[in-house]
Amino acid sequence: MKKTSLILFAFMVSILASCSKKETPGTVDPPIDENAGKVWPSPAGDVVGKITVGYQGWFAAKGDGSPIDAWWHYTQDWSKVPSPTNSGIKSWPDVREYTNTYQTGFANLGNGEPAKLFSSFSDQTVDVQFLWMQQYGIDAAALQRFNPNGQEGPIRDAITAKVKTASEKYGRKFYIMYDVSGWTSMQTQIKTDWTNKMKAYTSSSAYAKQNNKPVVCIWGFGFSDNNHPWTAAVCLEVITWFKAQGCYVIGGVPTNWRTQTSDSRPNFISAYKALDMISPWMVGRIGNIGDIDRFYSMNVADLAYCKTNKIDYQPCVLPGDLQEKQRVHGDFMWRQFYNLVKLKSQGIYISMFDEYNEGNQIAKTAETALMVPAGSSFVTLDEDGTACSSDYYLRLTGDGGKMLKGQIALTAVRPTPVK
Repeated sequence: MKKTSLILFAFMVSILASCSKKETPGTVDPPIDENAGKVWPSPAGDVVGKITVGYQGWFAAKGDGSPIDAWWHYTQDWSKVPSPTNSGIKSWPDVREYTNTYQTGFANLGNGEPAKLFSSFSDQTVDVQFLWMQQYGIDAAALQRFNPNGQEGPIRDAITAKVKTASEKYGRKFYIMYDVSGWTSMQTQIKTDWTNKMKAYTSSSAYAKQNNKPVVCIWGFGFSDNNHPWTAAVCLEVITWFKAQGCYVIGGVPTNWRTQTSDSRPNFISAYKALDMISPWMVGRIGNIGDIDRFYSMNVADLAYCKTNKIDYQPCVLPGDLQEKQRVHGDFMWRQFYNLVKLKSQGIYISMFDEYNEGNQIAKTAETALMVPAGSSFVTLDEDGTACSSDYYLRLTGDGGKMLKGQIALTAVRPTPVK
């Protein structure tokens, strides 16, 4: 009986001690630090220390054999031929290296050649564009993928396969960059698309990896306009889901993401902080070299925040809207390279490779009035009186990449000859 009483007594003491321990102030387990042990910045990989271009791959033509069979992104009315009254592009491409081109309703070029345009659906188009990436030292392409559930889905799927083939052929990297603009059912459908279609591409030797994880970018979380209506909780859930799939997740975020003002929704910092890399949008924010320098203090503060929270930083560089005459024969773009390399950014995202719609492309572009439809309003690369070769902005991007990688010295003076 004494032995039983002693055992019972000891048991009661242990229970009381346990209860007493739980009630002792100051002994609550600390919150889990998700950044504990995380290295910053991430080591060089397929996006850190590299130049990535945004790649639309979204042009098609009637009769090109594509599933959409329309003048996709070339016109306002895709069913009708491009013409002076039905145009969706601001810059005219140099099409001399494309074997498949399609007649438009524009007048002949200034040199008398017919006014034709390329189709991204052509294997040769994608091949030659990725050859340019190899020739000019561009490391990776972020393939833009808008809502694939509809008319555009089949052609987007087809072009993804072509990008994979060309990337493997020319030793370039690529990754999927979801642009969620206007994608109403994004939260569920993006997961289905990744699981059923896009994830398979990560087995390619050309699919970009960072920190041994396949890269995926989501562009559009946190923007304050009606085209990006999701709450921070929804966006955080999607980011967390992709990370649980083993992905390295980049966010294409508003310019003012850190302060959560202006183009950013308030109370979004939890979603932004969950990203592995942040890439703030700059198109429409800068238009001259003075603007670039005024934004530099924001870049400095952004990088400091990213360092504290162990997030890699991939700021955006753009050549400038050619139609708005922002480029200053490359000085506009070079100033961005200089500031962001001086800052020691982890990587640089070029907006864009083939964005002829916004006049913000680095791909080969008409040099002079001889290379655009006669009587048209297309601005050419010699717009400020300085003649530039059609590949000039590809060469300039290559030199920016060399400066990022320390292959040439940091310099505020543009080293790239215009011809």
